[in-house]
Amino acid sequence: MKAAQITSYGAADVLRVNEVARPAPGPGEVLVSVEASSVNGHDVIVRAGELKMVSGRRFPIGAGLDFAGVVVETGAEVEGYRAGDRVWGMVHPRKRHVTAGAAEYVVVPAERISLSPAGVSSLDAASLVVTGATALLALRDSVHAVKGERVLVRGAAGGVGTAAVQLAHALGCHVTALARDRHAPVLTGLGADEVLDYGSTTSDAIGPFDVIVDTVGTELNCYRSRLAAGGRMVTVGLSASALAAIAASSVYGSRRVRTFSANPDTAVLRDLADHVTSGALRPVIDSVYSLTDITAAHEAFERGGAVGKHVVAVTA
Repeated sequence: MKAAQITSYGAADVLRVNEVARPAPGPGEVLVSVEASSVNGHDVIVRAGELKMVSGRRFPIGAGLDFAGVVVETGAEVEGYRAGDRVWGMVHPRKRHVTAGAAEYVVVPAERISLSPAGVSSLDAASLVVTGATALLALRDSVHAVKGERVLVRGAAGGVGTAAVQLAHALGCHVTALARDRHAPVLTGLGADEVLDYGSTTSDAIGPFDVIVDTVGTELNCYRSRLAAGGRMVTVGLSASALAAIAASSVYGSRRVRTFSANPDTAVLRDLADHVTSGALRPVIDSVYSLTDITAAHEAFERGGAVGKHVVAVTA
């Protein structure tokens, strides 16, 4: 089978699509024929070597966190799935040596998948796994956003941002999106009550907000200061400077900057599927690449300026 692999740390050209042996499911595992994957921030920073203390120096490393496809085979002790089921899921971020989501087949523990939303293509499903789960967990479990609160989504045009705008709108929040001015029509269509141009809007000119969802990872202290009393802020845009700001913000109690690693299990993926089925969350895809063009997909992600996700079509 074909699998995209990181052969060393570096720029996007360290990615290769190689022929490897098809894996077989063990006890508690499921073999999925992958139809689509996507490019996420975690994929890029792992490839660049920014997480080498965690990912190590054993190559190759499988590329792609998320996937959508069809169950081919189940291992012993797996219940609730059978061959032919359409599923979506995510490989464990720390357990993707050799192959991962951007491959023709992937083996994952059954607790890392769920049935994908009915009537949704694999391309659309793959665009929502990581970004949708991240936005859902950020709003629901990290900052506990509720109806009527004022929510700022920073980096609103990206994958997590477009999902966060939709889910915050579905909660009944007043949503302010911070993004490029040209993305305003799309974001308004997704539920943003107002869109501010990040190029001309400074942090001290906006707010206060009850909730801030940050996907950028810079100027965290500036934006944290725009929280109302009792406000909460979460960032999913991690970097060395972001981690330092998060640690320093602990003195602010409830108004500290929070972070987390989205690592959805079956229960979260089922909840996410319900949001898609209800229409509260819909895919936003910027571009689609073939598996053999995954290098170009990573390069496009790093250039920025996209609206939504860069998706990888694994099967034609």
